[in-house]
Amino acid sequence: MTPAPPPSTPHTLDPDTLGPDTLQVLDPATERVLATVPAATAADVHTAVVRATRAQARWAALAPGDRARLLRRFAAAVDARTEELALLEVHEAGHVIGNARWEAGNVRDLLDYAAGGVERLTGRQIPVAGGLDITLLEPLGVVGVIAPWNFPLPIAAWGTAPALAAGNAVILKPAETTPLTALRLAEIALEAGLPEHLLQVLPGRGPVAGNALVEHPGVAKIVFTGSAAVGRQVLAKGAALLKRVTLELGGKSPNIVFADADLEAAAAATPMSFLDNSGQDCCARTRILVQRPVYDRFLDLLTPAIESVVVGDPADPGTDMGPLISRAQLDRVRSYVGPNLPGIRGKAPEGPGFWFPPTVLTGVDPTARVAVEEVFGPVAVVLPFDDEADAIRLANATEYGLSGSIWTRDVGRALRVSQAVRAGNLSVNSHSSVRYWTPFGGFKQSGLGRELGPDALTAFTETKNVFISDSRTSTEGPAQ
Repeated sequence: MTPAPPPSTPHTLDPDTLGPDTLQVLDPATERVLATVPAATAADVHTAVVRATRAQARWAALAPGDRARLLRRFAAAVDARTEELALLEVHEAGHVIGNARWEAGNVRDLLDYAAGGVERLTGRQIPVAGGLDITLLEPLGVVGVIAPWNFPLPIAAWGTAPALAAGNAVILKPAETTPLTALRLAEIALEAGLPEHLLQVLPGRGPVAGNALVEHPGVAKIVFTGSAAVGRQVLAKGAALLKRVTLELGGKSPNIVFADADLEAAAAATPMSFLDNSGQDCCARTRILVQRPVYDRFLDLLTPAIESVVVGDPADPGTDMGPLISRAQLDRVRSYVGPNLPGIRGKAPEGPGFWFPPTVLTGVDPTARVAVEEVFGPVAVVLPFDDEADAIRLANATEYGLSGSIWTRDVGRALRVSQAVRAGNLSVNSHSSVRYWTPFGGFKQSGLGRELGPDALTAFTETKNVFISDSRTSTEGPAQ
């Protein structure tokens, strides 16, 4: 395996002023220690907020064209370091190299897309009597982004890029297990010319640095991606300060295969619909719903597709699936899969590393834990259904509503089922969920708000209404 690039000392943290707590970063494929990183304290968060507040005022005062140019320079700098960032992602998160390169490129694309919105972030002129009424979209101030470990690079950019483009400063707290790409991203931002302290990265533990960021009155908004349980805590703590919160939480997404579908195409696409990133994906289609007349045929087609998935060294371009992120995650996944459950199982390496084989369970009760809870690993269940109504009932029979797929040749059915399934991101004859130019978010316990897409920047602004009297007598009534 290619050695990981040596991690840089975090420029946003001064090791001489930090407490003794450190974060140990492991390579999940080998269990070797990649780096130790100082963990931020509540005092570090406060210092970062003070610095960010000053930097944001200067940033917002720049001409929109200047902010856009700096963000494009940031994107170009990321593009020039794609391979470096990808290798860090391989070694700290266990992502296969092809995915990691795509993820680094996605950060570049997000920054470019957000830069294009800076000079198009416009308000409105509203017809009123007695004068002129306009709305202004103004930055919130300091935004806290709490990023997860499953996609540390791209999801950090989901919040960071539009927040910066809208004129805000960002404090990014990466997950404890995957801080290295975030730290490097902040260094690249400085190298590209972004003002000091505009983008700060504070690695730290959730109950310490994360809580301090959520509870700080100087942070106007929190963008959190993670579990539903922690998301509810973030929402409750933010509510005490009437803080804006965007939450992207869990999922238990259906992959609905109707009898009229192209079964060969559906079966061929199914493995990576839930095995991408070793199943550590909120959009993973881990509930495979197959219409009963084609159930057996579909399993016959799926079996060789699952068994052919290559699990191994994530730095090898021939690998399809890497390890899980940690020993704790491996233990969690194992707790859902008993040794005697029937199904289809692939192969995984033995020895060092957090490995689990691709697994598809059959004959599972639709109400069993593995069928309704988010496993967050390379495990799916196959459930038969009778008709369209039964498919919709099963698809909606979880507390989540993030994503899903519908396989059918009937356009009318595709439209009906898309409207009936309670999920924020659906694909027909596809497993695509996330594009930076379309909105992303969930229903039910999968989150609040939307990220990405053409409205991403407005989510980081306040709307201010300004009325300019033309000095004629107003007919609008008394001031309120």
